[in-house]
Parts: sequence; structure tokens; C-alpha cells
Amino acid sequence: MKQRLLVSACLLGKPTRYDGRSVLAIDAELLARLTEKYELIPVCPEVAGGLSTPRVPSERQGERVVMKDGRDVTEEFYLGAMRSLNVLYEEGARLALLKERSPSCGKSEIYDGSFEGRKIKGQGVFAQMLTQNGISVYSEDDILDLLK
Repeated sequence: MKQRLLVSACLLGKPTRYDGRSVLAIDAELLARLTEKYELIPVCPEVAGGLSTPRVPSERQGERVVMKDGRDVTEEFYLGAMRSLNVLYEEGARLALLKERSPSCGKSEIYDGSFEGRKIKGQGVFAQMLTQNGISVYSEDDILDLLK
């Protein structure tokens, strides 16, 4: 039986990003290698928290998450993170491949909360929750590490 890997749905081509698009940051060869080694479980914590697609962009401001129009969506982000964490446990996954720089899924870098495009070291809400629960988190920049 293959090990299960939770994956940001947008990385798999699902249109769940704030702008209604996907990222498809995994080329066909790497995706084939990942699917040989893992059973991929797609999740989108933001959608799981009740946010629509498309939606106004959001950024972390400390522990809060705020949309560019000023709306506080912290509750939706934490609810979606909890629901996605539950999917991970229900599916028996112990690893996650998440979208870097996302306010939900950023593993080591996120936007600074100013909506000016500046990046800072930090984690998205879901990535932080996974890390706090002992789950290994990878970004699209770390795919080769998952294939070792």
C-alpha cells in the first residue's frame, strides 16, 4: 500500500486559488513520479473553511488573516485548517505537500500582510497547524525531497 500524501489542490490543477485558477506547479514527470510513490489526497483549507472561489486575496497579519478589502477571515482560515487536518488523519496521511507563500499553506514563506507583494519568513495557518501536530510539510520547491 502506498503512503498517503496530502496535497494542496491548486498544485494538482484544481481551480481553488483566490483568483479561481490553479497553479499546476508540478510538471507531468514529477507528478507521475509522485503518484507512483504516494496516494495523493487533494485539499484546499480555504475552500474547506467556507471561502468561495474566486475570492478577494488574503494575507496573514500576525495571527489574523485579512482580505485585501479589510474583511477579517481568520475564523474561516482556522476552520478550514482544522477540517483539512481532520482529512489528513482520516486518510492516514503523515506528509503534506503545500503551496508556498499561501496564507493557508505557506511552509516557510508568506506575504507580509501589506498586500504590496513583499514576502517574509513565516507559515500559513494550515502549514503551522500541521507542523505543530508533528506532520512533515513540504512545498512545491521540495518535491525532489519527497521522491528520495
